[in-house]
Amino acid sequence: MACVLVFVYGTLKSGQPNHALLLDRANGCATFRGCGRTLEPFPLVIAGPYNIPYLLQLPGTGHCVRGEVYAVDEPMLRFLDDFEDCPDMYQRTPATIVLDGEPGAPQETLQCFLYSKATYPPEWVCLPHHEDYDSQGAHGLRYNPRENR
Repeated sequence: MACVLVFVYGTLKSGQPNHALLLDRANGCATFRGCGRTLEPFPLVIAGPYNIPYLLQLPGTGHCVRGEVYAVDEPMLRFLDDFEDCPDMYQRTPATIVLDGEPGAPQETLQCFLYSKATYPPEWVCLPHHEDYDSQGAHGLRYNPRENR
């Protein structure tokens, strides 16, 4: 299988608590392709007892979410599906991502997979919608890593 593109917007981004998992060759190969944002807006919320970032599958609501694109091989894709508890907790869904480019240059778009949430408590829609997740952000909702749960 050739590499597939995956867009990460939460704890897997560089500088975030789970980024090392993308760099661990024992999980497979992930090659950084660039930073960007979703073409369509989505609600990105921080929810649940562990302050997990969730991109709710409600296209057209929220913000164009910022994140990073990685080309991943089949072992890494399997690892990510397992890590994201796909398809039970998250669903791997296709999305169009607009890569950051030079000002004035034509926008490059890529078809990527991202992990989103199709079923969630209805009150999550009313939570603040974020454009760019940072586990140490001003929101004050610190991510609780799995090893601490």
